[in-house]
Amino acid sequence: MPTESSPSTARRLLALLELLQQQRDWPARVLGARLGVSERTVRRDVDRLRELDFAVVSTRGPDGGYRLEAGARLPPLLLDEQQALAVVVALRTTVALGGGLGETAARALTTVDRLLPSRVAHQVARFAVDAAAPAGAVPVEPEVLLAVGAAVRDRQTLRFDHEPVDGPGDGPGDGGREPRRPGARTTEPHHLLLRRGRWYVVGWSPERDDWRVHRLDRMRLRPPHGRRFEPRALPGDDPVAFVESRFRGSSATGWPCEGSAVVAVPAARVAPYLGDGVVEAVDDDRCRVRLGSWSWEALAARLLGLGGEVGLLEPVGLRDAMARLGTRAAAASAP
Repeated sequence: MPTESSPSTARRLLALLELLQQQRDWPARVLGARLGVSERTVRRDVDRLRELDFAVVSTRGPDGGYRLEAGARLPPLLLDEQQALAVVVALRTTVALGGGLGETAARALTTVDRLLPSRVAHQVARFAVDAAAPAGAVPVEPEVLLAVGAAVRDRQTLRFDHEPVDGPGDGPGDGGREPRRPGARTTEPHHLLLRRGRWYVVGWSPERDDWRVHRLDRMRLRPPHGRRFEPRALPGDDPVAFVESRFRGSSATGWPCEGSAVVAVPAARVAPYLGDGVVEAVDDDRCRVRLGSWSWEALAARLLGLGGEVGLLEPVGLRDAMARLGTRAAAASAP
């Protein structure tokens, strides 16, 4: 009969731990059937896991069993091959994007890579992550990310100072610029997101009685956190679209100026550079492009930048802006 330190017991404990990580609740009889042992043996194995500081709790009821809960520290994780592959690809992407967690992700990636089975390592080697950090990416201290993330999770008001913008604004918030206001600010943080290499928190400002977006790299938190708050409904219920709308200079999800034109460039050549624009092939050499921008002149310049002759512009505001650009271009090119 195997002893507690026998290889079969160790393998069974790992199998039990893997099962407990797969779903929330497990009836004792089902665990016993999956492991090929009695419920009494399952109970002893659960006690062994508890001795190793795994937070395994008993569940009551006619079909009572066990549940693995979060403990005081992160326990060893057992991942299947697909999960391990997903973790490695996600870590590689995080390392490439930076955003304040690049160094931490690199250390985690080193740990995971060292433990990968050879067949998974060969599979991972076939994945190339091309996610270079965008120009202007700004790192954020991991402690700040964790603190803001915890405030979002716990629905606690944040108190902070905000570094002002000295040049033209490149963030949303108050019309693209953060005004110079002394003293601590407060926000009820609802969402935390990464956009083009920069971290933002979307929150309700009790001072402004409105939604505001703040860059984490400019926030200097004032501990401790403030009171708890009741969550509000974000306009549109989409934090990514909401932040994008603030960058566009509008409170809606669309651009202030939207138009279309036929451009003498194949659709396949234009499509990768349109961002949130829409392209539709007219024929092999022409396409109709629908775009938005913060002004008609900016929209006209973007269409010209696609590299082909432009025609059939709509609406009138876009046609007028194109004419103004033509006049300026002619004046600028004169001797």
